[in-house]
Amino acid sequence: MQHSAVPELAHAHTRTRPVHWVATAAAVAAVIALAPALRPGSATAAQHTGTGTRTESAPVTAEPPATTGVAFPIQCGPLKPVVAEQATGDLDHDGRPETVAVVHCDGSMGTPPDAVYVLTRARETGATRVVATLVDPKDRFTVTDFAVRAGEVTATLLGYSSPDVPNCCPDLKDGAKWRWHNGAFVRSGPQRSRSV
Repeated sequence: MQHSAVPELAHAHTRTRPVHWVATAAAVAAVIALAPALRPGSATAAQHTGTGTRTESAPVTAEPPATTGVAFPIQCGPLKPVVAEQATGDLDHDGRPETVAVVHCDGSMGTPPDAVYVLTRARETGATRVVATLVDPKDRFTVTDFAVRAGEVTATLLGYSSPDVPNCCPDLKDGAKWRWHNGAFVRSGPQRSRSV
C-alpha cells in the first residue's frame, strides 16, 4: 500500500526552526536587491577597448537626431540650407538611430547641387552633430531615389559630364550605396556614371 506524502509535508512545515526564517529572509533580501537591475527597458552594451572590456548603459531605443537647428557644412552664401529629404536607421548597429539628410541651398532658379550628411546624437549631451558627408555639394550631384534600409543608405546620383551642361539637365546617372564598415562609411555600387 502506498501512503500519501501530503500529510508528511504538512507535518514537516508545522515545526519551523530559526534556520528556516533566516533562509527565508535572505532569499527575500536577495530578490529586493536584484529587482532594480531586472527592470524592463534597460540594456547594457559591452564596448571593447584596447585595454579590456568596458560596459556602458545604453537605451534599447532612442529618438533619432532631428535636422532642425543643425549647422550643415554647406556653403550657401546669403541663401539658407534646406533639408529636401531625410530618413533614419541604425547604420552603425549600436542600438541608436542615425538620421541621413539630403540638403541643398534654397535657390529659386535652377537645380542646386545636393549634399548627403549623416547625423548622430552625442551620448553625453544629446546634441545633434554631422558625423559624415556621403555626397559633397562640390561634386554637383542631384540625389534621387534616396532611402535608408537594413543599415544601408542608397541613392541615385544625377550629375554632369562637363561644366558646360546646364544645372537643369544632368546627363549622367549613377547608383550608390553606403554601409558602415570598420569605423567609416564605405561606398559600393557602380563607380562609373552612365549617360542619361
